[in-house]
Amino acid sequence: MGFYAERIVPRIVDAACGARAARPLRRRVCAGLAGEVVEIGFGSGHNVPFYPPGVTAVAAIEPSDLGWGLAADRVRASRVPVRRAGPDGRSLPFEDGTFDAALSTWTLCTVPDPLVVLRELRRVLKPGGALHFVEHGLAPQEDRRVRRRQRRIEPLHKRLSGGCHLTRPTVALLTDAGFTVTEVDVFYQERVPKPFAAQSLGIALSPGPGGPELSR
Repeated sequence: MGFYAERIVPRIVDAACGARAARPLRRRVCAGLAGEVVEIGFGSGHNVPFYPPGVTAVAAIEPSDLGWGLAADRVRASRVPVRRAGPDGRSLPFEDGTFDAALSTWTLCTVPDPLVVLRELRRVLKPGGALHFVEHGLAPQEDRRVRRRQRRIEPLHKRLSGGCHLTRPTVALLTDAGFTVTEVDVFYQERVPKPFAAQSLGIALSPGPGGPELSR
């Protein structure tokens, strides 16, 4: 990683993800979380104020030392114990079936191998554990013009934003990774240009006993 990726991108992400407009979505996606939670793409901790009372502990997965440093005040102020547990969602340092729930907010757009990350989340979730997610990605199928704009913009956007994709199909990725999507709201975020505004917010469940096996 170069200077831009290490020192500039985390500050851009901190500012963008700290926008006031994102707070209602963070509140919605965190609602209902309970027990021990693993959060991938923890960033600078903007979800911390929205953890509900049922959450007992959070294991934060965050690759950026600067991002974790920017989260310090939020982590100290948290009523929920939060520990930085690893840097890479593709190889989570936990035993199978460790967590009651998982949280991903605007993370699957950037991770290098989203299917690998999602399968790792499945592995460390207890059977029937819930992944709460809000992600931006590919515009709805009927909005072909928006999709074309996303594909044109994406190469430059990835370079400026640390690898963030605009065209990843969130729900399809979850399904391909073996999750069952039980709730999803697909919408455009207000006051955001449409190529950047297509959001999917919902809950996906890890299979219970007798569900499909993970491919290793």
